[in-house]
Amino acid sequence: MRVALVHDYLNQYGGAERVLEALHELYPEAPVFTSIYDPGAMPAHYRAWDIRTSWMQRLPGWRRLFRAYLPLYPATFARLDLRGYDLVLSSSSAFAKGVTPPPGVAHICYCHTPMRFAWRTDAYLEREGIGALSGLLEPVLALLRRWDVASSRRVDVFVANSREVAGRISRLYGREAAVVPPPVDLPPFEERPPQEFYLAGGRLIPYKRLDLAVRAFSALGLPLKVFGDGRDRAALEAIGGPSVEFLGFVSEERRRELFAACRAFIFPGEEDFGITPLEAMAAGRPVIAYAAGGALDTVLEGETGRFFHEQSAAALAAAVTASLQDSYDPRAIRRHAEGFGREVFLERMRAVVEAQGAVRP
Repeated sequence: MRVALVHDYLNQYGGAERVLEALHELYPEAPVFTSIYDPGAMPAHYRAWDIRTSWMQRLPGWRRLFRAYLPLYPATFARLDLRGYDLVLSSSSAFAKGVTPPPGVAHICYCHTPMRFAWRTDAYLEREGIGALSGLLEPVLALLRRWDVASSRRVDVFVANSREVAGRISRLYGREAAVVPPPVDLPPFEERPPQEFYLAGGRLIPYKRLDLAVRAFSALGLPLKVFGDGRDRAALEAIGGPSVEFLGFVSEERRRELFAACRAFIFPGEEDFGITPLEAMAAGRPVIAYAAGGALDTVLEGETGRFFHEQSAAALAAAVTASLQDSYDPRAIRRHAEGFGREVFLERMRAVVEAQGAVRP
């Protein structure tokens, strides 16, 4: 079966790109069609892939101005030449789902979320630190929303990464979606007693709401280690008390050590899915999470952690205090995380493809 993989852009590395890597593992001979590709921003092993960029790769200053070229992406993906393939498999949070498959060719879209900047514009602009431009962009956004809904009809099967995203697909596109959580790397597990510190971290940017963790643990006087870096770091350090330690960027090995050693991982933001809670659970550690988004799919109350239901420092502090009486089985937490492993993801995606068939009926 000849498969074409399609991805929005390859100029930054995150959860969507990890999903693409797993899809490429499923179909290692498949070319990857994308709008732009910056080899310097991506892992070195991508250079061995068959990556086919669009004409946008020749635009001036595309590395810096790729957002400014926003109106050009819909037509670029719609005009990709996908003749000669039996299956189109897109990985999309924006434009890749808008490809036009040849007649008779099935299109399966793994949707990380419907286009954030079109449907949740203010939250997206805050997340990316772009500024309050939604009013100026509204005419373009209105066109993008219409295109986004219309292009969803070019998809035969939607696959969502969480129930939260499946709900958005249903509300915005009027389509059902299978839920296949993204793959989580599962390092070898060795049960060990936890140390006294708690852990939080990732990209230190406002929407992650790490300010809640810093304020809660400063008030409680309990030790919190925060890994990662980002534009919010200085503000977080300014509100942190002596019990909060900022580690900055840490290696993957050090990150795994921190997961394994912490008393619990703190996850105060709302994510479409959220990989880091499962990375902590893969090490056998419980998670204290805000009860929203993808965390509702991954954290089992009383078994792998606990929730707090108001996104405030006080509610988080109360949950941490209550958790001091909790007791968890690290091996049971690890077994739960194994249900989200890479092989499970690959099996589920194979089943989606097999259920659809290589071509449309």
